[in-house]
Amino acid sequence: MKLFTIRRRNGWRTSAELERAASISARVGNEEMADQVRWIRSYVVKERNGELGTVCIYQAVGEAAIREHARRVGMPATEINVVETTVIVRDDPSQTQVEAAE
Repeated sequence: MKLFTIRRRNGWRTSAELERAASISARVGNEEMADQVRWIRSYVVKERNGELGTVCIYQAVGEAAIREHARRVGMPATEINVVETTVIVRDDPSQTQVEAAE
């Protein structure tokens, strides 16, 4: 499997909508497409129009598998890119660290 980034723009109006989609996404990935896609993590972003989008990290056999997963879940896959390499300067902060910094 290759590593991909997926940009999902303006996919959800509320956190509750996003949570429902995440639950369906995990089920589809784990039960229906486990040999094709693997969800690693997502970063939720507030879009300019106030809706929520995500930047997701997935492993997949190819772009077509990611698009099929998105279709089954009913969510956007606006941009899909293969990750060429990773540069890690620091580990991702935990949510506790982010909240403490605010």
